[in-house]
Amino acid sequence: MSSSLRRGALAATALLISIASLSACAAGNDAQTLGVRPDNAETSVGDIKIQNATVITQPQPGVQGQAAVSATLFNDGTKEQTLDSVTLPGTKSTVKLSAATGSGPITLAPGGSVVLGGKGNPSGVIDNSTEAGRLGDVQRIVFRFSETGDVTIDAFVVPAAGYYRDYGPSSLPQPPASSPAASPTGSAPAEGAHGNEAGNGESGEPEDAEQSGEPTPSDSASASQDAGH
Repeated sequence: MSSSLRRGALAATALLISIASLSACAAGNDAQTLGVRPDNAETSVGDIKIQNATVITQPQPGVQGQAAVSATLFNDGTKEQTLDSVTLPGTKSTVKLSAATGSGPITLAPGGSVVLGGKGNPSGVIDNSTEAGRLGDVQRIVFRFSETGDVTIDAFVVPAAGYYRDYGPSSLPQPPASSPAASPTGSAPAEGAHGNEAGNGESGEPEDAEQSGEPTPSDSASASQDAGH
């Protein structure tokens, strides 16, 4: 084979390898993108990394109730850190943090992670969901850690429905109770009504002893006197 042909074959092979590599990267990126939700807010500051940050409110707009902050927190450092506070700048919301056991700080072990929100996990609860932002808005969240300090992230405000229901507020509105069935019309009158009818003499019963045909005390006395005479 001539040198020119060898050079052409090598060039073609290199081109095929490049195309195959690009195709593999594209497939990998697409596959990874499909596994990430559009609202997958993520950021890193120092040893702290935050993923999947969201503010989860009540399922319906304008409904009074609690809201919650949910996120996955990573500590890539070699020192233990605690989550000291979570705030929502620009709102009146106060986020109440609770450890998974109900007491003590929320601790991130070195090289460990913590999910904020969900059954059996630490929680960040907001008492009034209407102050936590409107559904569909982007809300800024500030996580304050003992060593790293403030870590700020912008997250979507989503309803506690579908995937987010299990990570949202534990207090959700209950469906309204069904009203009792109305009593049928034309029902029999109460006992009191019968008593009134009896008192008015309209029940067909005698009003007194004279109407009943029984002798009265005066009639008995007259009969005794006649017998004596």
